[in-house]
Amino acid sequence: MRALLLAAGYGKRLRPLTNSIPKCLVPIKGRPLLEIWLERLTEAGVNTFIINTHYLASTVEAFIKKSPHRDRVTLINEPRLSGTAGTLIKNISFFQGEDGLLIHADNYCLANIEEFLNSHANRPKECVMTMMTFRADNPSGCGVVVVNNKSIVARFYEKVKDPPGNLANGAVYALSADLIKEIGEKHKYAKDFSTEIVGQYAGKIFSHETLETFIDIGTIEAYEKANALT
Repeated sequence: MRALLLAAGYGKRLRPLTNSIPKCLVPIKGRPLLEIWLERLTEAGVNTFIINTHYLASTVEAFIKKSPHRDRVTLINEPRLSGTAGTLIKNISFFQGEDGLLIHADNYCLANIEEFLNSHANRPKECVMTMMTFRADNPSGCGVVVVNNKSIVARFYEKVKDPPGNLANGAVYALSADLIKEIGEKHKYAKDFSTEIVGQYAGKIFSHETLETFIDIGTIEAYEKANALT
Protein backbone atom coordinates (compact mmCIF):
# COMPACT_ATOMS: atom_id res chain seq x y z
CA MET A 1 0.00 0.00 0.00
CA ARG A 2 1.23 3.48 -0.92
CA ALA A 3 0.27 6.78 0.69
CA LEU A 4 0.19 10.37 -0.52
CA LEU A 5 0.54 12.71 2.46
CA LEU A 6 -0.65 16.27 1.92
CA ALA A 7 1.70 18.48 3.91
CA ALA A 8 2.05 21.77 2.04
CA GLY A 9 -0.36 23.99 3.98
CA TYR A 10 0.46 27.31 5.63
CA GLY A 11 -1.32 26.69 8.93
CA LYS A 12 -2.40 30.32 9.09
CA ARG A 13 -4.73 29.79 12.06
CA LEU A 14 -1.81 28.37 14.05
CA ARG A 15 0.28 31.53 13.87
CA PRO A 16 2.59 32.55 15.47
CA LEU A 17 3.53 28.87 15.96
CA THR A 18 3.69 28.32 12.20
CA ASN A 19 5.69 31.45 11.47
CA SER A 20 8.79 29.26 11.59
CA ILE A 21 7.40 25.70 11.61
CA PRO A 22 5.28 24.21 8.81
CA LYS A 23 1.94 22.90 10.03
CA CYS A 24 2.86 19.29 9.26
CA LEU A 25 5.80 19.51 11.69
CA VAL A 26 4.18 21.14 14.71
CA PRO A 27 5.11 19.00 17.70
CA ILE A 28 2.59 16.98 19.66
CA LYS A 29 4.20 16.01 22.95
CA GLY A 30 7.57 16.70 21.38
CA ARG A 31 6.99 14.70 18.19
CA PRO A 32 6.25 16.31 14.80
CA LEU A 33 2.90 15.37 13.27
CA LEU A 34 4.58 14.04 10.16
CA GLU A 35 6.79 11.73 12.22
CA ILE A 36 3.72 10.33 13.97
CA TRP A 37 2.02 9.67 10.63
CA LEU A 38 5.04 7.98 9.05
CA GLU A 39 5.59 5.76 12.06
CA ARG A 40 1.97 4.68 12.44
CA LEU A 41 1.47 4.06 8.73
CA THR A 42 4.68 2.03 8.55
CA GLU A 43 3.54 -0.11 11.48
CA ALA A 44 0.31 -0.81 9.56
CA GLY A 45 2.25 -2.04 6.52
CA VAL A 46 2.23 1.08 4.36
CA ASN A 47 5.69 1.10 2.80
CA THR A 48 6.00 3.88 0.22
CA PHE A 49 5.20 7.57 0.63
CA ILE A 50 4.98 10.72 -1.40
CA ILE A 51 4.75 14.04 0.44
CA ASN A 52 4.04 17.40 -1.15
CA THR A 53 5.75 20.54 0.15
CA HIS A 54 5.37 24.27 -0.37
CA TYR A 55 5.43 26.47 2.74
CA LEU A 56 8.81 26.21 4.49
CA ALA A 57 9.65 23.34 2.17
CA SER A 58 13.33 23.32 3.14
CA THR A 59 12.35 22.64 6.76
CA VAL A 60 10.35 19.58 5.69
CA GLU A 61 13.23 18.44 3.48
CA ALA A 62 15.66 18.70 6.39
CA PHE A 63 13.30 16.72 8.59
CA ILE A 64 12.92 13.91 6.06
CA LYS A 65 16.69 13.68 5.51
CA LYS A 66 17.07 12.76 9.19
CA SER A 67 14.03 10.50 9.30
CA PRO A 68 14.41 6.71 9.57
CA HIS A 69 11.74 6.56 6.85
CA ARG A 70 13.68 8.72 4.38
CA ASP A 71 14.46 5.91 1.92
CA ARG A 72 10.74 5.30 1.42
CA VAL A 73 9.72 8.93 1.03
CA THR A 74 9.63 11.02 -2.13
CA LEU A 75 9.17 14.76 -1.68
CA ILE A 76 7.33 16.74 -4.35
CA ASN A 77 7.82 20.49 -4.10
CA GLU A 78 4.97 22.63 -5.41
CA PRO A 79 6.19 26.16 -6.16
CA ARG A 80 2.51 26.93 -6.64
CA LEU A 81 -0.02 24.97 -4.60
CA SER A 82 -1.92 22.44 -6.69
CA GLY A 83 -4.77 21.88 -4.23
CA THR A 84 -5.62 18.62 -2.49
CA ALA A 85 -7.13 17.11 -5.63
CA GLY A 86 -4.58 18.69 -7.94
CA THR A 87 -1.69 17.07 -6.09
CA LEU A 88 -3.37 13.67 -6.32
CA ILE A 89 -4.06 14.07 -10.03
CA LYS A 90 -0.49 15.09 -10.78
CA ASN A 91 0.77 11.97 -9.01
CA ILE A 92 -1.69 9.33 -10.21
CA SER A 93 1.19 7.20 -11.54
CA PHE A 94 2.63 6.95 -8.02
CA PHE A 95 -0.07 4.41 -7.10
CA GLN A 96 0.97 2.05 -9.91
CA GLY A 97 -2.58 0.95 -10.66
CA GLU A 98 -3.27 -0.19 -7.09
CA ASP A 99 -5.41 1.03 -4.19
CA GLY A 100 -3.79 3.82 -2.19
CA LEU A 101 -4.13 6.30 0.66
CA LEU A 102 -4.71 10.05 0.47
CA ILE A 103 -4.11 11.71 3.83
CA HIS A 104 -4.20 15.24 5.18
CA ALA A 105 -1.10 15.05 7.37
CA ASP A 106 -2.06 17.95 9.64
CA ASN A 107 -4.37 15.88 11.84
CA TYR A 108 -3.39 14.22 15.10
CA CYS A 109 -4.68 10.71 14.53
CA LEU A 110 -4.23 7.72 16.83
CA ALA A 111 -6.69 5.54 14.94
CA ASN A 112 -5.80 1.93 14.25
CA ILE A 113 -4.58 2.20 10.64
CA GLU A 114 -4.56 -1.56 10.14
CA GLU A 115 -8.27 -1.72 11.09
CA PHE A 116 -8.97 1.10 8.65
CA LEU A 117 -7.21 -0.76 5.84
CA ASN A 118 -9.12 -3.93 6.71
CA SER A 119 -12.39 -1.98 6.55
CA HIS A 120 -11.43 -0.77 3.10
CA ALA A 121 -10.58 -4.28 1.96
CA ASN A 122 -13.97 -5.52 3.17
CA ARG A 123 -16.07 -2.50 2.19
CA PRO A 124 -19.46 -2.90 0.51
CA LYS A 125 -19.02 -3.79 -3.16
CA GLU A 126 -20.64 -0.54 -4.34
CA CYS A 127 -18.09 1.61 -2.51
CA VAL A 128 -15.01 2.94 -4.31
CA MET A 129 -13.55 4.79 -1.34
CA THR A 130 -13.27 4.40 2.42
CA MET A 131 -13.31 7.54 4.55
CA MET A 132 -12.06 7.70 8.10
CA THR A 133 -14.64 9.49 10.24
CA PHE A 134 -14.70 10.66 13.85
CA ARG A 135 -17.01 12.39 16.30
CA ALA A 136 -16.19 16.10 16.27
CA ASP A 137 -16.51 18.38 19.30
CA ASN A 138 -17.12 21.31 16.94
CA PRO A 139 -18.94 19.83 13.93
CA SER A 140 -19.76 23.22 12.39
CA GLY A 141 -16.05 23.63 11.70
CA CYS A 142 -15.78 20.27 9.91
CA GLY A 143 -17.11 18.47 6.92
CA VAL A 144 -19.93 16.39 8.40
CA VAL A 145 -21.39 13.24 6.84
CA VAL A 146 -24.62 11.32 7.25
CA VAL A 147 -24.40 7.55 6.79
CA ASN A 148 -27.02 4.88 6.19
CA ASN A 149 -27.46 1.62 8.10
CA LYS A 150 -24.57 0.07 6.13
CA SER A 151 -22.19 2.91 7.12
CA ILE A 152 -22.24 4.22 3.56
CA VAL A 153 -22.03 8.00 3.25
CA ALA A 154 -25.34 9.33 1.94
CA ARG A 155 -24.95 13.10 2.39
CA PHE A 156 -22.25 15.70 2.97
CA TYR A 157 -22.33 19.03 4.82
CA GLU A 158 -19.15 21.05 4.40
CA LYS A 159 -18.68 23.40 7.38
CA VAL A 160 -22.32 24.46 7.78
CA LYS A 161 -23.70 26.40 10.74
CA ASP A 162 -26.07 23.71 12.01
CA PRO A 163 -24.90 20.31 10.76
CA PRO A 164 -27.24 17.34 11.29
CA GLY A 165 -24.85 15.47 13.55
CA ASN A 166 -21.20 15.32 14.51
CA LEU A 167 -19.80 12.48 12.40
CA ALA A 168 -16.96 14.27 10.64
CA ASN A 169 -14.79 13.56 7.63
CA GLY A 170 -11.25 12.96 8.89
CA ALA A 171 -9.68 13.58 5.46
CA VAL A 172 -8.02 10.17 5.56
CA TYR A 173 -9.08 8.23 2.48
CA ALA A 174 -8.41 4.78 1.08
CA LEU A 175 -9.05 4.95 -2.66
CA SER A 176 -9.70 2.00 -4.92
CA ALA A 177 -7.50 1.59 -7.98
CA ASP A 178 -10.55 2.11 -10.21
CA LEU A 179 -11.40 5.37 -8.47
CA ILE A 180 -7.84 6.67 -8.74
CA LYS A 181 -7.92 5.97 -12.47
CA GLU A 182 -11.35 7.61 -12.81
CA ILE A 183 -10.22 10.73 -10.97
CA GLY A 184 -7.29 11.10 -13.35
CA GLU A 185 -9.59 10.77 -16.36
CA LYS A 186 -12.86 12.43 -15.33
CA HIS A 187 -11.81 14.98 -12.73
CA LYS A 188 -8.44 16.05 -14.10
CA TYR A 189 -9.13 19.76 -13.58
CA ALA A 190 -10.27 19.47 -9.95
CA LYS A 191 -8.37 21.38 -7.27
CA ASP A 192 -10.06 20.56 -3.96
CA PHE A 193 -10.64 16.91 -3.09
CA SER A 194 -13.35 17.33 -0.46
CA THR A 195 -15.56 19.80 -2.33
CA GLU A 196 -14.99 18.78 -5.95
CA ILE A 197 -14.53 15.02 -5.76
CA VAL A 198 -15.86 13.54 -2.51
CA GLY A 199 -19.28 15.10 -3.06
CA GLN A 200 -19.58 13.34 -6.41
CA TYR A 201 -19.57 9.91 -4.77
CA ALA A 202 -22.50 9.87 -2.34
CA GLY A 203 -23.59 6.28 -1.92
CA LYS A 204 -20.17 4.99 -2.92
CA ILE A 205 -18.09 5.91 0.14
CA PHE A 206 -17.73 3.59 3.12
CA SER A 207 -17.36 5.27 6.52
CA HIS A 208 -14.88 3.80 8.97
CA GLU A 209 -15.51 5.55 12.28
CA THR A 210 -12.59 5.62 14.68
CA LEU A 211 -13.22 5.93 18.41
CA GLU A 212 -9.57 6.75 19.06
CA THR A 213 -8.10 10.23 19.35
CA PHE A 214 -8.58 12.30 16.21
CA ILE A 215 -8.00 16.04 16.32
CA ASP A 216 -7.83 18.46 13.41
CA ILE A 217 -4.84 20.60 14.39
CA GLY A 218 -6.32 23.67 12.74
CA THR A 219 -6.33 26.16 15.60
CA ILE A 220 -4.21 27.02 18.62
CA GLU A 221 -7.02 25.68 20.83
CA ALA A 222 -6.99 22.30 19.05
CA TYR A 223 -3.20 22.19 19.20
CA GLU A 224 -3.22 22.86 22.93
CA LYS A 225 -5.91 20.19 23.41
CA ALA A 226 -3.80 17.58 21.62
CA ASN A 227 -0.77 18.37 23.75
CA ALA A 228 -2.81 18.26 26.95
CA LEU A 229 -4.07 14.71 26.37
CA THR A 230 -2.67 12.10 28.73
